Amino acid sequence: MSSTPQNIIVGLSGGVDSSVTAQLLKQQGHHVRGVFMQNWEDDDNDEYCSIKQDSFDAIAVADIVGIDIDIVNFAGQYKDKVFAYFLQEYQAGRTPNPDVLCNAEIKFKAFLDYALEHGAQALATGHYARKEVRADGRHYLLKGLDGNKDQSYFLYRLQPYQLERALFPLGSLKKPEVRRIAAEANLPTAAKKDSTGICFIGERPFREFLQKYLPTAEGEMVTPEGKVVGKHIGLMFYTLGQRKGLGIGGAGEPWFVAGKDLAANKLIVVQGHEHPLLFSGCLTMSQLSWTLPAQAGDREGAAPPPGRYTCKTRYRMADAPCELRYLDNNRAELVFDAPQWAVTPGQSAVLYDGDICLGGGIIDSAASEPK
Repeated sequence: MSSTPQNIIVGLSGGVDSSVTAQLLKQQGHHVRGVFMQNWEDDDNDEYCSIKQDSFDAIAVADIVGIDIDIVNFAGQYKDKVFAYFLQEYQAGRTPNPDVLCNAEIKFKAFLDYALEHGAQALATGHYARKEVRADGRHYLLKGLDGNKDQSYFLYRLQPYQLERALFPLGSLKKPEVRRIAAEANLPTAAKKDSTGICFIGERPFREFLQKYLPTAEGEMVTPEGKVVGKHIGLMFYTLGQRKGLGIGGAGEPWFVAGKDLAANKLIVVQGHEHPLLFSGCLTMSQLSWTLPAQAGDREGAAPPPGRYTCKTRYRMADAPCELRYLDNNRAELVFDAPQWAVTPGQSAVLYDGDICLGGGIIDSAASEPK
């Protein structure tokens, strides 16, 4: 952070992390303004979405911190750029991660544009990640120091021009410290539960929610050998590695989702967490996006050279050593040192060089061996 006061807009969500972000920046002497984003309007109600309560909390925090706050609506952009893709992926049998797209298309694109148009020099969020400007003049996206909360995985699609304007004041803090700061400042969000719902949509019964937007087709649950062991309620409701909600009785080890046969509308299930079909030695990914520019000042990221890195194929997993190989300009292959469990098409594979988040892509497929 610069010691010179800056004009900073903070995304206030009504949660403790963004509340403390605003508090810290204000204490550092910056000119801070809060913005609460309302990005979901369909069936907005107090039961699931809590937008009204979150906005009240954000306003209360702004009042205590001593900053102005605006309520801004990006619902149109969210529906076009994030939710449409979300539905498209589920319909195709994949499992998307809306938080990744939210950050790239809403928080650090539509919202960043708004912040700059309103005189901000930077946009701050409550993400647990770090940014560092090194001697080469480039802005590096780094893991948050709290290994349990590091959110660089969700930020990997940020381009250099977005990262240059981004601030992550919580990157060097751990969650208990954040809650302590909030409590000492008498912020009403100090003990508020963290949200685990869909980005901007909230916590609601997922199956019921998805059925409102996509047609469902029941089908058979089958073993890899073709034995029918149950019925599924629609392939889109299941993800690879899923154990809960399968409803398969009988003795023996638990059942897990190992694959989907879209053409036959069959869900492939196996018994045992260590079943070989749940492990993949490699994956292919597309829609590649890189955070580091070739040189300072470039707006777009440059692809890192092929070679040895580590990777996460899901949030909070341990870094997996791997080799990066390019298939063409927008497709790559990751070959793992050790097979990885439940690598899921539609999720993101994010590449790291130590603590540096380099970027990654959307997983297209996984296999036991590279082709």
